[in-house]
Amino acid sequence: MSGYSTKSGDKRMPEDGAGNASIKHVRKKWRAGVLGATGIVGQRLVSLLADHPWFELTEVAASERSSGKSYAEAARWHLDAPIPAAARNLVVKGLEPSLDCDFVFSALDSSVAGPAEEDFARAGYPVVSNSRNHRMDPDVPLLIPEVNAAHLNAIPLQQKLRGYEDGGFIVTNPNCSTAGLVLVLKPLADAFGLEKIFVVTLQAVSGAGYPGVASMDIHGNVVPFISGEEEKMEAEPQKLLGKWDGARFVDAGLGLSAHCNRVPVLDGHLECVSLSLKKIASLAEVREALRHFEVSAELAALPSAVRHPVVVLDDENRPQPRRDVNAGNGMAAVVGRVRECPLLDVKLTLLSHNLVRGAAGAALLNAELLAARGLFKSRSVAAGEELAEPVSR
Repeated sequence: MSGYSTKSGDKRMPEDGAGNASIKHVRKKWRAGVLGATGIVGQRLVSLLADHPWFELTEVAASERSSGKSYAEAARWHLDAPIPAAARNLVVKGLEPSLDCDFVFSALDSSVAGPAEEDFARAGYPVVSNSRNHRMDPDVPLLIPEVNAAHLNAIPLQQKLRGYEDGGFIVTNPNCSTAGLVLVLKPLADAFGLEKIFVVTLQAVSGAGYPGVASMDIHGNVVPFISGEEEKMEAEPQKLLGKWDGARFVDAGLGLSAHCNRVPVLDGHLECVSLSLKKIASLAEVREALRHFEVSAELAALPSAVRHPVVVLDDENRPQPRRDVNAGNGMAAVVGRVRECPLLDVKLTLLSHNLVRGAAGAALLNAELLAARGLFKSRSVAAGEELAEPVSR
């Protein structure tokens, strides 16, 4: 069996010849706010920001019913680890764009995310969004750093077209089930080209938020419908695997069909994928393309990055959510059962953590890349203080 490591040794920043990490050691971190901080994805972001080397959580915001309470009072906490000490006593603010932070994560419900994110961007805040509202906007990057980092070149045009001044913009990450799929498709697209993809998902209940699917509906059952999910899976990969030509996003032109199902698993979306390739490839070549997929030096230097974000297992009964969902600290996609497809060319099974790679971890990695490329700026830095920034390459 091919193993994998979730230890930090596989995902830390590269070192220079003297053994020093390629990040300046400075006194001040970028100050982050989380919109929708009391929800499941918001809680994951709060947890991931604890002790982050580049970011410091300074603001949490949510709906009016939570506004004015301490975060510990407002959040019905769902994670195993306790609420980070730095977040417990933060006062929950409303969604007015007057937060004391340099940028914001958005984990807002789609019913309010659209205009709220626009308000923050207009006020000069970079908005790193997990919400669906702006993913398919023609001037907003839909980003997986390992897949399409070049799409960040759309930000200046977005700012110009929307009148976002003082450094504001919106960047989004994809739907939770799309994230794992496209991460696996990327090395195959690069090596062999893709024509058609057919995917069936088995999606965990945590993807529905809290309280999510009623227990009487999901216990001992499978629900063969998730509202809007198939449409997202069929549209988002086209943008992610497409190109930014300087004026617009050009779709990848794939044939893609998705069936999405909710299953009684807590965390981890399992996907059964069949695909046709433009070039003839053996199963060994497909496995090697996946196994050898390695991120660039720029991405490897990001704190949340995994150098090899696709893990290939050889056991015929893997991947499994219970055993494999935390590969790469939840940031890797795990692939198994690579075999011939009698209808298309190749079929395989993949697994990804829907709340980490598919949500909070994806947004955090996006923010790290934005910071590394100098797209954040301090909104109020006291004299003599510095902000953490990567050493220029």
